[in-house]
Amino acid sequence: MDQNLIEALKVRFEALRAAARHDPYPSAKERRRRLSVLERLLRENLAELAEAISADFGSRSLSETKAVEFFPMFDCVRYARRKLGSWMRPRRRATGLWFLPATSQMIPQPLGAVGIVAPWNYPLLMAVGPLADALAAGNRAMIKMSEHAPRTAALFARLVAEHFQPDEVSVVEGGVEVGQAFVSLPFDHLLFTGSTEVGISVMHAAASNLTPVTLELGGKSPAIIAPGYPLAHAVERIMYGKCINAGQTCIAPDYVLVPAGSESAFVAEAQRVCARFYPDMAGTSDYASIIDERHFQRLRRCIDEAAAEGAEVVRLGPEMPPESRRLAPHLLLGSAALSKGLQKEIFGPILPVVGYRDVDGAIAFVNARARPLALYLFDRDSARVERWLRETVAGGVSVNETIMHIAQHNLPFGGVGPSGMGRYHGRDGFDTFSHQKAVFRQSRLAGVALFNPPYGRRFQALIKLVLRL
Repeated sequence: MDQNLIEALKVRFEALRAAARHDPYPSAKERRRRLSVLERLLRENLAELAEAISADFGSRSLSETKAVEFFPMFDCVRYARRKLGSWMRPRRRATGLWFLPATSQMIPQPLGAVGIVAPWNYPLLMAVGPLADALAAGNRAMIKMSEHAPRTAALFARLVAEHFQPDEVSVVEGGVEVGQAFVSLPFDHLLFTGSTEVGISVMHAAASNLTPVTLELGGKSPAIIAPGYPLAHAVERIMYGKCINAGQTCIAPDYVLVPAGSESAFVAEAQRVCARFYPDMAGTSDYASIIDERHFQRLRRCIDEAAAEGAEVVRLGPEMPPESRRLAPHLLLGSAALSKGLQKEIFGPILPVVGYRDVDGAIAFVNARARPLALYLFDRDSARVERWLRETVAGGVSVNETIMHIAQHNLPFGGVGPSGMGRYHGRDGFDTFSHQKAVFRQSRLAGVALFNPPYGRRFQALIKLVLRL
């Protein structure tokens, strides 16, 4: 990698860190100003940003971009601006009985200079969401955009440079080597969104600086249909979650567990749903392309390998020209539905359908695999729902729905184990990018001097009383 580029990265980082040290606790007014600048930057350039995102994919629906990228993006910026005043307030904590009338509190303090690594699948939302939380918390931020979405990266970098001072927010473009240099910088906090494999490398790089990390990864998020649940509704919501962005979503359903014997009914319903969603899949602009040729070929190999191992393959749309990089949704059934090539996160419009005999078996099936980023449960038996929730572990859950838990600002978003660590969104994002400073305030009436040496009779009597109570 060009040494000049590494030095330029360091210079940009040092500018952020110096500014953070010069102004370590921006006022609520200043934080709101930065969030307003961010919203204005986005709102004034929506058409150009949507065009760049679509060009990076080859084709992505403007309507879909508005619904699943622009709407939550603006919503999180506005929410942070509205709530940051209350988030900034010191939080009272109880003081131990023997230390009264002293008081204790937590004061949220900006960390300083934070790093954000955004993925390609939602290149704007996954940059702006963490940025809004970081700015609300009073930080300066540097963002590494994905090299797989170069047009979006270049446009966002230009817009940020036009609207923010370089020591407020800085956007970095470039490939793998730039990314490696980026995550090796001594940030005060680093948030990475991407694959589990790359997340391991990011954590290694951050460890050399003792940089705390939030890792938003992925994994195989299951959807489970309970016995007796209306199949039509479950399939519609599952296929919605799977088809948006052509399955290129970290919390897309990755496989479905259905009561044994209902696999064919699931297939028939999925065919009806896809025909209703995309009556002209080959010609519509509502269905996204796969991001690049490498990922397109990877998904084709997954299908071919599963078929070779004996899985039944059901295509839910037409075969489309390879140059379009459009891949119709595919269902995989049979014992090879989760073949060797499908043991990792699919990240595309391929959905294995697996039958289960009973609830015990379904829970065991989920728990035998790495803990997922999301779990989707379709069940109207409240007692059974509570059992599912107690006996499975996932980063987040939507009951009788898919995807929607990520849009709730009062719910944290994050994984567990191989699907990630740490969390953000709303108040939790503010806390992630803040240091919760513990403050103990002594009272004038303090009696701690009674415990000073020399340790005579008075001390012995007091310590005996303290130890007894």
